[in-house]
Amino acid sequence: MDSLITAAARSLAAGDPLGALNLVALRDDAAALALRGIAMAQLGDFVRAKALVRRAARAFGPKEAVARARCVVAEAEIALVSRDLGWPAKTLDEARATLEAHGDRVNAAHAWYLEVRRLLLIGRLDEAERTLGELDPRLFPPALRAAHELVVAGIAMRRLRTETARVALDQAAHAARLAGIPALTAEVESAFLVLNTPAARLLAHGEERLLLLEEVEALQASKAFVVDACRYVVRDARTMVSLARRPVLFTLLRALGEAWPADVSRNILIARAFRAKLPDESHRARLRVEIGRLRTVLQPLAGVSATKRGFALAPHNAREVVVLTWPVEEQHAAVLSFLADGESWSSSALALALGASQRTVQRILDSLAAVGKVQSFGRGRARRWMTPPVPGFTTILLLPAPLPSD
Repeated sequence: MDSLITAAARSLAAGDPLGALNLVALRDDAAALALRGIAMAQLGDFVRAKALVRRAARAFGPKEAVARARCVVAEAEIALVSRDLGWPAKTLDEARATLEAHGDRVNAAHAWYLEVRRLLLIGRLDEAERTLGELDPRLFPPALRAAHELVVAGIAMRRLRTETARVALDQAAHAARLAGIPALTAEVESAFLVLNTPAARLLAHGEERLLLLEEVEALQASKAFVVDACRYVVRDARTMVSLARRPVLFTLLRALGEAWPADVSRNILIARAFRAKLPDESHRARLRVEIGRLRTVLQPLAGVSATKRGFALAPHNAREVVVLTWPVEEQHAAVLSFLADGESWSSSALALALGASQRTVQRILDSLAAVGKVQSFGRGRARRWMTPPVPGFTTILLLPAPLPSD
């Protein structure tokens, strides 16, 4: 490897893509193409970056298996950052195995972390934790240790373990300072914001207040009966029931939870659950059927009693009923929460992350675009969607959340 390639690689490792490009911008050999691709990725031009890295992989000879494997890892990272979640994981596994077989432990570990980040993004937390447990960050350079701690913090925040997340972010900040990479330090600072900005809104007894993530954690550990409108579940201290695929039942439950300990009239329940402005006997019959289904689903947690004017919620063990919802109410908050990370998403990637059909996601995106809440660029398979984040709020509780319309 010549001196210019070595110097460019060091510039990229230090987070200086412009310095790297100054050294190799006019070269078309395989190593220079790979470094130019990585530099373009750091500058945000993912389309150009992917093309350069692929050219580099083809340019390396058949005996340069390690170099080609590194190009595969670089392309996988570009795919992750550009939210191409359908990128073949098997290809990354093969590249990682090649790197491990040739003793390149650092890049092999980087491949592991890319897979863990993908699993975290699509909500497969158990798999992410198992994969992460196979890695020992003490053996890696500071930048990779910071990446490890960021993943640990991400998993902990999804599982509402704020103390674990805070410790991991402290360690990530220390490693980022040792690495001396400004972009990595900024990523850690952004992660800290999740712990220090409102994550949800609490509704109880006709009042509401914003909660930080650690307050949400304390609420989930309390003895309260929690109707969680962020994840479409209901829980008490012992049991949790998911209603993610039962939107009508969850709508009824939320109405009952917001009114507790009072009851809710039949007309209000019909209007909220069925969107009927002029209820008739058919709506009342349907309401009786849905209330019966709700009683069956809630049997381990609560009952639903009939009153003269409607129905009331009656928890078995909890002395308090609260509703947990988004900081800012939005009909399609699950989709917007992914777009709020500032990255550009394809409709197929959103469908994979949400566990929904691509047609459903595309319909939602079109409706959001019609009112100016999202915007797209590109055409066909290259079309991407994005939106600026909502200032002052975090959407960690919404990721990932199945669409109740499915």
